[in-house]
Amino acid sequence: MRSLLPLAGLALLAAPLPAAACSVAPGYRVPTNFELVERASLILLGTVTDGDFEPDSTPQQMIAVEPVAALKGAMPSGPVALPAMIATDAEMQLSNPYELHEAHPQSFAGACTRYVFPRGSRVLFFLDRQDGEWREAGGPFSRWAEDVLSDDAPWLQAVRFYIEVAKLPPEDRVAALTARRDELAALADDPVAQLIATDIARQLAGPNAPLRGELPPAGPDATDEDVSAEAVEAMADDVMKAAEAARAATETGARSIPNG
Repeated sequence: MRSLLPLAGLALLAAPLPAAACSVAPGYRVPTNFELVERASLILLGTVTDGDFEPDSTPQQMIAVEPVAALKGAMPSGPVALPAMIATDAEMQLSNPYELHEAHPQSFAGACTRYVFPRGSRVLFFLDRQDGEWREAGGPFSRWAEDVLSDDAPWLQAVRFYIEVAKLPPEDRVAALTARRDELAALADDPVAQLIATDIARQLAGPNAPLRGELPPAGPDATDEDVSAEAVEAMADDVMKAAEAARAATETGARSIPNG
């Protein structure tokens, strides 16, 4: 399993944004990409900026997102403020453009969700309205905010397709997903088509496996930092195992996706 120590250290230095390991309810499932599309109220393609916030005007560090396009939901009339940070040079890390399954690596850094973004990056955000403000819609370890630097980025292609499928009656969705998977899988010399076909197969395989339940109690000498590190390692390990289970499921045949 990948080492999480450098990333965990970065997260602990990022206050006042989430610094400790997140906690999830027993049985929590990381949403599939199709579930992420279904659940979000707004799927927004936008450019990250510093924003125009007065000093001490907000208890959290904030970024502004200049809207480029609303793939789902109403186009915002102006910049969207989100609790997040602008990346320093040392923190600069863009999403892997050919990764369609795992979330941005920072999701495994302690807060379980990405909250550092390069200035000027174009990002696809999945958002919900909470207490009158826009917030991330995916939950821990989800692909709620991934960099998409070109109009033909594989993640953009996949999400646009899932949005169209989500508009269909539930009984028609499996057929639509299956047809597109088979169409793309037939393009043997197109590696991007193969990536998207594999991701569609994951959606057909059904919900992700649940993460583990409550962690065992820490020893009497354990510090809060030890517990946080243990929690992050355990949950990230579960995400990796769930990913392997999903890949295995796609090889043995597709099951029906939830009607949601």
